[in-house]
Amino acid sequence: MEQFITFAGENAVLSAVWVALVVMIIVTTVKIKLSPVKQISPQDLTFLMNREQGVAVDIRSDKEYKASHILDAINLPNEKITENGFTSLEKHKDNPIIVVCAAGITASKVANDLHKAGFAKVSILKGGMNAWQGAGLPVKK
Repeated sequence: MEQFITFAGENAVLSAVWVALVVMIIVTTVKIKLSPVKQISPQDLTFLMNREQGVAVDIRSDKEYKASHILDAINLPNEKITENGFTSLEKHKDNPIIVVCAAGITASKVANDLHKAGFAKVSILKGGMNAWQGAGLPVKK
């Protein structure tokens, strides 16, 4: 313990960065746990689509969507969202909505906007299409 205190005292900047990183990880973890928008696995997405009439909303560009996408997924790129909002999804308001992007990073903003717009069951595909394809699940080309 004495060596740790000596190290922290001699390397104040490095210690401060380390503490900041730990705090950021804790805050991010708590935000994810408390968020109404949950991250789900590819297997959970399959379950929601097959058993609960879930809808996969692919927010990637038209070009990426046409190259490969989840079967029965609706393509709603960011450009269309800014133009029309979520009017094309109104008929699915009570169904589970799973937002899919390339790597699971950009989907959180759209998922939060969907939740604010009154969609009750909104989730994000953790890892995005990369996780879907990595799991060996079928895609439509």
